[in-house]
Amino acid sequence: MTTLWDTTGTEVVKALSAERRTGGAMTSGCALTLIVVVSERDVPEAEAAATTAASHHPCRLLIVVRREVDAPVPRLDAEVLIGGRLGPGEAVVLRMYGRLALHAESVTLPLLAPDVPVVTWWHGEPPELIAYDPLGVFADRRITDCARAPDPVVALRQRAEDYAPGDTDLTWTRITPWRSQLASAVDSSASEITGGSVSGPADSPSSKLLAGWLSSRLGQRIPVHSNGNGALAEATLTTAGDGALQLRRGTDGHAQLDRGEHGAGSNTVPMPDRSYGELLAEELHRLDDDQPYADALGAATGIAGLNDRVDDRVHIWRDPATQNTEEPASS
Repeated sequence: MTTLWDTTGTEVVKALSAERRTGGAMTSGCALTLIVVVSERDVPEAEAAATTAASHHPCRLLIVVRREVDAPVPRLDAEVLIGGRLGPGEAVVLRMYGRLALHAESVTLPLLAPDVPVVTWWHGEPPELIAYDPLGVFADRRITDCARAPDPVVALRQRAEDYAPGDTDLTWTRITPWRSQLASAVDSSASEITGGSVSGPADSPSSKLLAGWLSSRLGQRIPVHSNGNGALAEATLTTAGDGALQLRRGTDGHAQLDRGEHGAGSNTVPMPDRSYGELLAEELHRLDDDQPYADALGAATGIAGLNDRVDDRVHIWRDPATQNTEEPASS
């Protein structure tokens, strides 16, 4: 590992090249560049998640820590690692102080692995507009997490209003087991689905996305019934002839799938809580546009035509020192 204090982007590039020569790493083995935007307090959690994801997807990992944006003197500290605590690949941790933190792309762009896709993940409150952050503008895929916003439901709607192909959110990834089990149950059912509902917290974006996904797939509105402040608990699909398919989550990492039609009975299926690393690794499996997510997001928020939008963001400069007094200008 090479540690650089009060350095420059050029010196970081040189240090990465030197580490690669001594460590024998090959950039040709990188499937993508993963940029992680995180605050200092969440760095250990983000590093653990990124390390897990990198073990599944060889990548160059760039962790951008924006610290003390209001510091009077810009400064860059960096750690350059190959085959260290952040996995077997190449990793750079960039801590930026002062105005440099507002121009993170000036340091990050020269560090991108050549000729591979770029994925940006915000491990923290998602940006109001991705166009405010150049690290999102030049990325091919953008991963947010509405669950980390002060108001997750408002954040989910903002993701729909700001959506462009290539966006996704970890609240969508969290319901993958639910979607898999329900899709399998519907495929094996001989009866027509006539309605349904989702039971979960009123402020849960995952509950709303699951209902939105069912609505978009079934062509009819599937409501969310609040169950207080618990977790996403149940999904019920009614079938012709007063039958029902019901998936209920338990407390032991499993769920009960009931097929209340023609004596089909019930069975226990796995429904474990997954770590950030597992969620991130799943998202890195696909680098194309996630059209089912866009359909579900549109149905959940009532905003249509998300898949028809153009992935063409232009960076909008926003200065935290003046944003309350001036309108941001496009650049």
